[in-house]
Amino acid sequence: MKNYALEYIMKLLSIPSPTGYTKEAADYLMNTLEALGFAPEKDRKGCVMCCLGGEGNGILLSAHVDTLGAMVRSIKGSGRIRYTHIGGWQDATVENENCLVHTRDGKVYSGTVQSVKASQHVYPGMGADPRSEDTLEIVLDEEVKCAADVEALGIETGCYISWDPRTVLTESGYLKSRHLDDKASAGMLLALARMVSEGKITLKRRVYILFTVFEEVGHGGSIHLPQDVRDMLAVDMGCVGDDLKCDETMVSICVKDSSGPFHYEMTGELIATAKENGIQYAADVYPSYSSDAAAALRAGNDVRYSLIGTGVFASHGYERTHVKGIGNTCKLIEKYLDR
Repeated sequence: MKNYALEYIMKLLSIPSPTGYTKEAADYLMNTLEALGFAPEKDRKGCVMCCLGGEGNGILLSAHVDTLGAMVRSIKGSGRIRYTHIGGWQDATVENENCLVHTRDGKVYSGTVQSVKASQHVYPGMGADPRSEDTLEIVLDEEVKCAADVEALGIETGCYISWDPRTVLTESGYLKSRHLDDKASAGMLLALARMVSEGKITLKRRVYILFTVFEEVGHGGSIHLPQDVRDMLAVDMGCVGDDLKCDETMVSICVKDSSGPFHYEMTGELIATAKENGIQYAADVYPSYSSDAAAALRAGNDVRYSLIGTGVFASHGYERTHVKGIGNTCKLIEKYLDR
């Protein structure tokens, strides 16, 4: 399952999909699942749902394919672009990043996020300014001198901006990229579907997978789940940092996030499954975190709910995980479904 997951993760990372601009990613999910012999459905919001089969009380596993990004807020008289955030990220994490601007008529232009005082030789104190929408701007790789030049390209307020993921898989097993949150988990759910399709996993209960497209702005999972779903397992990311036991080689089992504690019995089952199968895991609290599980509960769904994910360092920045973490997460999914 891990090797399948890596294949799908790499493909998903190559598809720009900031929240609200996810059609290409959703179409890839639909086409991939249909090719595996399933009948996925896409709702009006753009989420992709697919039943993998099985009988009995249903469990739904969710991941999201929308990512952090930006939108054109305005075009400056200089021909530079002022952006506005999509999702919760810090401006300092995108300075000097390559990006793409996507127009509504399908054109794509490259550019770079730069300080408005970009040259050390011109602005010796350039590093003193806090990084924000006011002190950073998008510099297009086009010969533009004024706002009219940019508008002539078809770029206008509301065009989407995606970050270059800069995906690298090192020989030592580290996967570095933007948007591992949550395309790493989305790739794992596709791998699960492929394992079921090829008969390598036999389902002991009815299993659904859900790919949401508005998680980064808080309402990805706020949909009505199938009536036979009793459990929801959000497959997202595990955080790595101060006061946390998780690292990139582990699967994280989140016991509490900003929305409160996860379901005690279901979370206990996940921990027991990890222990019984020698899976490297960590149980942690993430105070500055929320997920599709919380959105699903607020939408009124009556389900047990838990959250797992591979350990991810530098979340919402240039992120890093390890193939061992992906493997441990895949194994926990597989063994938990086999309980």
